[in-house]
Amino acid sequence: MKKWLITGAVVIVLIGLGAWAIVSITPPPPKRCGTPGGPPITAPRIRLSDGRYLAYEEHGVSRQNATFKIVFIHAFSTFRRDAVIANRVRPGFLEKNGIYVVSYDRPGYGESDPHSSRNEKTLAHDVEQLADQLQLGSKFYVVGYSMGGQAVWGVLKYIHHRLAGATLLCPVTNSWWPSFPDSLTWELWNKQSKSERFSMLITHHTPWLLYWWNNQKLFSTTAVMQSSPNMFSPQDLALLPKLAARVSYKNQTTQQGTHESLDRDLIVGFGKWSFDPMKIENPFPKGEGSVHMWQGDDDRLVPIQLQRIIAQKLTWIKYHEIPGAGHIFPMADGMAETILKELLPIPQSS
Repeated sequence: MKKWLITGAVVIVLIGLGAWAIVSITPPPPKRCGTPGGPPITAPRIRLSDGRYLAYEEHGVSRQNATFKIVFIHAFSTFRRDAVIANRVRPGFLEKNGIYVVSYDRPGYGESDPHSSRNEKTLAHDVEQLADQLQLGSKFYVVGYSMGGQAVWGVLKYIHHRLAGATLLCPVTNSWWPSFPDSLTWELWNKQSKSERFSMLITHHTPWLLYWWNNQKLFSTTAVMQSSPNMFSPQDLALLPKLAARVSYKNQTTQQGTHESLDRDLIVGFGKWSFDPMKIENPFPKGEGSVHMWQGDDDRLVPIQLQRIIAQKLTWIKYHEIPGAGHIFPMADGMAETILKELLPIPQSS
């Protein structure tokens, strides 16, 4: 009888541990905007072909009167209101130069519905459907900042025929892209902390554990998830006061839940891609448009060495390396206008 009691107790403990493990690794359902208990819908939205809604915000001149139409794709842990190329220019700059910018919430962010199967291809088609429903015409520009670069690479691969031009602002790179030399990726890997390495391994190989990892309290996670000051360069730290305006609305960024926004961003960015960006062909072989990449050489989040490899392999990209700049250099005075003047055929004196 005693043996059966012990066996039964062990079984109950194992069942309890199993249930606890399942609960720990299972993210809660997202709080979709407009549903009972979810955040309110405050932004204009379009409905995509799969039934999801995408929220957006418009800047500059009207679509109908614009000479240049740009889709801006936001960074990690930001959303449509953080359109640096529209918010960090002088008053009247967009209007004077006939520039229209639409920024949108990527899936799971802000007021856009989550998409549990999103990847670099679906992100590209989200951009195309947004442009079509807003009637931006057969060709338009795209600008992607940091993690927004995953969508720009998808656009360059899958809908390049719709592009008038593109800009990548310190795009997050994936060390598993096959064209990176192993010697360099191992060198950079060995420079990372153990927690950063473990986070990357989970993200790439066992993404179903990422929600648990990012929410457990026993071990350190990535610097970006902890908003560690170590991820900022001296120039970044000097620019941080320019982000003070975000305080009033930053909670809207992940209001539907962190898994379908932050976790999903990491899973797509550092997961297994369906193509190698360094094998993409020049979308403008006749020089009818241009693709730009901007990178600070003191970026503590995106290794400069990897961006240089991309620039060497994709010689059709116009590479701009900024000495002393960190990851949030687009916030610097005059930088957004410089970026736009390089992308668009507007007078340099504007």
